Parts: sequence; C-alpha cells; structure tokens
Amino acid sequence: MDKLTLRDIEARGKRVLVRVDFNVPLDKETGIITDDNRILATLPTIKYLIGRGARVILISHLGRPEGRVVDELRMTVAAQRLSQILGQQVGVATNCIGSEVEKSVESLKSGDVLLLENLRFHSDEETGSASFAQALARLGDVFVNDAFGTSHRAHASIAGIANYLPAVAGLLLERELNVLGGILTNPAHPFAALVGGAKVSDKVGMLGNIVGKVDSLLIGGGMAATFLKAKSYEVGLSSIEADRLDTTVGLIEKATKNGARLLLPVDVVVTDELSAEAKVETVSIDNIPKDKKIVDIGPQTVRDFKAELRGCKTVFWNGPMGVYEIPQFAEGTKNIARLLANLKATTVIGGGSTAEVVIEMGLAGKMTFVSTGGGASLRFLGGEKLPGVEALLNKETKPSGP
Repeated sequence: MDKLTLRDIEARGKRVLVRVDFNVPLDKETGIITDDNRILATLPTIKYLIGRGARVILISHLGRPEGRVVDELRMTVAAQRLSQILGQQVGVATNCIGSEVEKSVESLKSGDVLLLENLRFHSDEETGSASFAQALARLGDVFVNDAFGTSHRAHASIAGIANYLPAVAGLLLERELNVLGGILTNPAHPFAALVGGAKVSDKVGMLGNIVGKVDSLLIGGGMAATFLKAKSYEVGLSSIEADRLDTTVGLIEKATKNGARLLLPVDVVVTDELSAEAKVETVSIDNIPKDKKIVDIGPQTVRDFKAELRGCKTVFWNGPMGVYEIPQFAEGTKNIARLLANLKATTVIGGGSTAEVVIEMGLAGKMTFVSTGGGASLRFLGGEKLPGVEALLNKETKPSGP
C-alpha cells in the first residue's frame, strides 16, 4: 500500500478524528445490535490510538436517515457496545458538528474515546459538502480513515475531511487494501474466483478485471441465469439482464482467451415461487421448465465446484450461490462456505452478503480474510480508484499540521 498509515503520525495528546464504519444491523423490535463484526474489525486502530495516548474521536453513519434525525438510528447503541468491548467508557455526543461537540472534544484526556452522533443526520454528509467537512475537521488535528466499506463514496467524512487535515489510513483499511491488492497483483496459483449474487451489472467491472488473472472462474447465484442465457440455454422465469447479454458474452470470450476455466452450473434448483413453502426440484440446465425460476445451484454443480476449488491455493468469493435468505434455497451457498472454511488455501471473502453468510454460519474465523466492504471491494477489484483512499497522504509525503 502506497499510503501513509496511523503508524506514521505522532498521536500522543493529539485529537485524532477516525472515520469508522459502525453501520451495524439492529433488531427492528429491540434496537439491539445483531452483528457487531464491524465494530470488532476496527478495534486494532482504536486500541493502537488509545495505547499511544491519543484523544480519539470516532465518526460514523448508521442506516439511512436521509438527512433527518431518527431516534432509532442514534449512535448510542454502538457506543455502549464499544464500551463493553474496550472495558472503558466511550462517550457519545449529541451531534457530530457544532460548538457543543467542540467543547466535548476539548475536554477529552489522552486515551479517552468519544463517538459522535450519526453523520447522516445531516444531508451535507452524503452530498460531500465542503462546509460540513470543514466543520468536522475542526474537531481534529489529524484524520484517520478506517472505514473501507464506505471508501468508494465521495462523502464529506470520507474524502472531504482530507482537504483540511493530514489524512492517513487506519489498520483495517490498510489490511483491506493489502489483502485485496495482493490477490490482484500476486496471488498464489491456482487462483479461483467464485462469483454469485443477483446481477452481472453489479460485478461486471470486477469480473472484467480479474478474469485475466484467475485460473478458474465459477459462476453461481442469480447471475448464473444471465450467463446461461448468453450461452442460449432456456432459463424459464429466472431474472436475467437482457441489456447485459452482450457484456456477458464478452466476459465468456475473455475467459477463454485468457485460458481461464469457466464453470457454470450444470444443474439447478428451480421453483415457481420464492417462499419457504415452495415446491422445488433439481433439473439439468438442459431441462429448465419455462414456468419456473432458478433459486440455487444443484448438487452436481456443488460437487463440480468443490472439485475445482480443492486444487486452488487462492480463492476469492463474492455472492451467494442461491436465494440464501430462504433456507431451502441456501444449501449450495452453505456447502461452498463449509468447503472454503476447511480449504488449505488463502480464502478471501468479498464483503456484503457473502460476509454475512460466513459470519452467520460461524465460519468467518476459518477464512483468511473477510472484507468489511461489499461495494468498496468490488470497485477496488474492478480497478477503480476509491475516493476515500485517493484522498490519503502518499508514503513519500510527510504529514503536516499540529
């Protein structure tokens, strides 16, 4: 990684403004956090700064309040959970900008931690307002971005603050870039990419960028229907992206040209309705009924995918193999997750719903790395520049400021 990190700054006594991603899922009825992995992921950065006597000011968004104050989306619940984990009190501010917040920040002692209120209570956050970024920057002496999951957004708290404060990477952001960058530039071969999820359009940039780097490309999930359609198979009522068929044909041709083995499903689970009570059947891809839709990969496809993956030294996985939210359509995804958890290889999970799957199954600890950024990881692996990363100081640059 060619960016400076918090190891390159003097933190003692400084007001260190840290952008974290505490956008954690909450139980709709109780408001309790149902998965605290995003909080846990940024602990190395927070503990590093506490240990070096910084005054730590955390900023984050939660949910989609769309510029309004929504009591159910206040950051208090995240502050309480972080306090429990750290074993020290984490203060929580009633806003994220303004004179009262500035007073709270000034009262912090070395090693104290303060979490500011939800950034997205202000519409200026998502519009990238310069004045909002300046108001946030007044709270710190240096800025640390540790929110990889939102670094593909040019928001005020992601890219804007870096215009007014020395800006460096946190330890989580550094690891994300090193791991994901590593599979792009120097993966151990054989290298396989296992890609699922609903749409080709969401992943076309990533697919186009990695298809020339992988030894095998395995396609499942809803997007498999578009690939099968591009190869002239009947896919019934399965959702396809008709406007992406030419692009999909191009990806298939590029895989062939680059010598990558392309594995599509050979059998699929189909149904006529998306419900837990639906009747399902497994059919060959040559016999998909016109009145049914694909909801999972079939058992022979699972066996084929497993056989391919067992011989790999690097596997990147992004996207479920079926409609994972409905248990009877989740078997393909679960089978693949269990295999990767026991594979003697570098296994990288590309964030988003795939990360949720391995976390829910209790397998995250058995993977080499689980990314905290779904959209951000796809953009990065697609070769796009991330605004939140581009804004940081380069290694040859010496941080200035207090």
